[in-house]
Amino acid sequence: MLRIMLIGCNGRMGQAITLAASEQADLVVVAGVDIHSAAPGPYPVYPNPLLVLEDADVIIDFSHPSGLADALQCAESRQMPIVMATTGLDAAQLGLLEKASVQTAVLRSANMSVGVNLMIGLVQKAARALYRDFDIEIIEKHHNQKLDAPSGTALAIADAINAAVDPMKMDYVHDRHDRSAKRTHHEIGIHAVRGGTIAGEHTVLFAGRDELLEIKHTAISRSIFAEGALAAARFLAGKAPGFYTMRDLFPE
Repeated sequence: MLRIMLIGCNGRMGQAITLAASEQADLVVVAGVDIHSAAPGPYPVYPNPLLVLEDADVIIDFSHPSGLADALQCAESRQMPIVMATTGLDAAQLGLLEKASVQTAVLRSANMSVGVNLMIGLVQKAARALYRDFDIEIIEKHHNQKLDAPSGTALAIADAINAAVDPMKMDYVHDRHDRSAKRTHHEIGIHAVRGGTIAGEHTVLFAGRDELLEIKHTAISRSIFAEGALAAARFLAGKAPGFYTMRDLFPE
């Protein structure tokens, strides 16, 4: 039985992970962490991971960047693997993740969906073949409660494209309303749409002369991210210290 400490347990994704774990015989959430109190549930909830008393095998963090330092301190002090699914991390925080991976196993992904991570591989393949003659745009859509924009997934897709076309680095352009100029070929447009209850949609548009190619992923519900986080937890349990991604779950 894999024992999970769930940080951000009372948020939308935390609740989805709790539900998904309850339906799987090999997983159990033994403790939750959340700054917001909630009615008694199937496990104790603490305001800080450093206060958790229960023994766990792996941490899943689906919370807020402000809690990163405490989550990593908990993981390092307990030598516990951590699945970092929190988005909106800045460069300094990403550096903390890299540092923590020397002491324990860290898996970080801007999107826990299996389909999205397979999509990124397809986008890289298309970018290598098309970037010289096609313009590249990324359009992402999310619900009206999402705080960060563009999404971490959109940025991860852009970074993957840049890695694929190296050494021809592309510039990220997030908005064009404040300039009057033609689009350059060395840019990736990244556009954010917020509205309703959209779980998540990402489209990469390759626009060439007289032809368009779109690679698109649509999330129907948050359950796909919960299932992906649990798959990541299974994968990471028992792994040696190091930095992992969701793509490590699906070797080529």
